[in-house]
Amino acid sequence: MKKGQIYEGIIEKVEFLNKGIVPVESEERKVIVKNGIPGQKVKFCINKMRKGKAEGRLLEVLEKSPYETNEPVCSIFPQCGGCMYQTMSYDEQIKMKSQQVKEILDAVVKDDYVFEGVKKSPKQFAYRNKMEFSFGDEYKDGPLSLGLHKKGSTYDVLTASDCKLVHEDMTKILNCVLTYFQEKGVGYYKKMQHIGYLRHLLLRRGDKTGEILINLVTTTQEKHDMQPLVDRLLALQLEGKIVGILHILNDSLSDVVQSDKTILLYGQDYFYEELLGMEFKITPFSFFQPNSVGAEVLYDTVREYIGDIDNMTIYDLFSGTGTIGQILAPVAKEVIGVEIIEEAVEAAKENAEHNGLSNCKFIAGDVFKVLDEIEEKPDVIVLDPPRDGIHPKALPKILDYQVDKIVYISCKVTSLARDLEMIQERGYRVEKCVAVDQFANTAHVETVCLLQRRTI
Repeated sequence: MKKGQIYEGIIEKVEFLNKGIVPVESEERKVIVKNGIPGQKVKFCINKMRKGKAEGRLLEVLEKSPYETNEPVCSIFPQCGGCMYQTMSYDEQIKMKSQQVKEILDAVVKDDYVFEGVKKSPKQFAYRNKMEFSFGDEYKDGPLSLGLHKKGSTYDVLTASDCKLVHEDMTKILNCVLTYFQEKGVGYYKKMQHIGYLRHLLLRRGDKTGEILINLVTTTQEKHDMQPLVDRLLALQLEGKIVGILHILNDSLSDVVQSDKTILLYGQDYFYEELLGMEFKITPFSFFQPNSVGAEVLYDTVREYIGDIDNMTIYDLFSGTGTIGQILAPVAKEVIGVEIIEEAVEAAKENAEHNGLSNCKFIAGDVFKVLDEIEEKPDVIVLDPPRDGIHPKALPKILDYQVDKIVYISCKVTSLARDLEMIQERGYRVEKCVAVDQFANTAHVETVCLLQRRTI
């Protein structure tokens, strides 16, 4: 087996994250092929060979999987890599994710523990409250497109005119913006040449409130009057309500959504969303769980795992906009949140005040450094780190508090598994774990883990 060779085979299973395992009998080995579904017969080309492992690029699905019992729900499936499991029944998706998470945890958890499977999202579609769409073309020198990247491509963009992961309001806005710039003949920013104007459309919509924030991201290389576009957007017949339209200027060479300067074209630069009876103010770049109703399931699970915290001090580390801390605050003595992004901390403080919570304190800074400055000692610690997990220098410092109980929330179970090795070595045992499907029809899942300090 060598690079460039083409093989066929059946995907026997899919491991986290999105790694299809295909046995190749003639070679007596297995190949990792991404973007497939268990049971599919696929054609693939070997594109990586290292340390005895082979990876293949999916070329074609030759036969559907027996698990594909649903018809596609959007026009760009399967070219789009967004909700790639949409042809599987939701029950089968849950079974697959449950198996993936359990296999990873079983490999690192040293003692018996309770695995509670995967909790479903209340919504399988139209659940995303945030979406970043890119401007581009579907093929070289093709017409302007606005949507999501083609699977396996960093350049080709498929117009997501009927994306089912978002509310119909968002697709109406996307189609309005795309049509407007197509009519004006305005081009997109070409990442390789660093030339062009249109970059991204960032949409945020409160699932509970229906409030919509529209963020158009462009370079400063051209000048255009945005008022006609604003007028078109405000004339749309929507279920929700547009509360703000922003023009974000971004001349960064990297393909990220960020602001060098923000111009308010209409309304306000924030919207509100509700979770578990509380209201949260969200700005364009605030971190907020992308599935509001799924977040309620997640945070209810955290409350269940954390148990009775009456008269206790809670550390909410990697706190973002302080959502978890504020949901715990009504039944705790004090909540102290630490988050490195200053904008998020300011939002957390504002939200706490808005929700009438006086026992929350949010601190901006690196967890590793800030912990040395906090005088109050925790009784319980909640961890919700970024995808890569906790920095190896910060984790020992967290464990030095020797609290009886830690609740770890992970959006990437492999990072959790890595951190669990040190956590267990430092005297904690895994009591129970459960996954929460925040991202139905995709490969992603959140995991919640309850850790108890050993008493012997």
